[in-house]
Amino acid sequence: METKDGLDLSPRKVEYLKYIYETGGKVKTNRIAARFRVDPSTVTKTIDELARAELLVHEPYRGVTFSEKGRSCAEFLVKRHRILALVFTRFGLSSEEACAEVSRFESQVSRQAVDRICRAMGHPSQGICGEITHGTCGLGAPAGDSGKRGSQEEVV
Repeated sequence: METKDGLDLSPRKVEYLKYIYETGGKVKTNRIAARFRVDPSTVTKTIDELARAELLVHEPYRGVTFSEKGRSCAEFLVKRHRILALVFTRFGLSSEEACAEVSRFESQVSRQAVDRICRAMGHPSQGICGEITHGTCGLGAPAGDSGKRGSQEEVV
């Protein structure tokens, strides 16, 4: 499974990866099960699939950590969520409403679309639920950079 923007991942796998990222990158499967209110065996099955996709390293009874590929993917998944939720709050939704709505469809939004939205918003550094990192937003603007460099692409 080649995952660059998470489009090939189920919404549940996306949620697991984001959760693992937001908890520091190492977590036990029982904690994931408690957070998502599912049976630990269900979590283990999903974690094993993510490990086969080389996104996670699973050590039974010790928990899971990211592979290099997995950390990069999770960073993008979190960025995608934060950018999209920020857009929704700018159109009048509360933070809670924005997060809930974005969670319904975010796994269908490509990296290219997120990067274009990010550029159009001036590469925001803070979302409603945390910092927004800018590894590769087309211009590659670091957090806090307005994206103004040399020739600036006009985004409608």
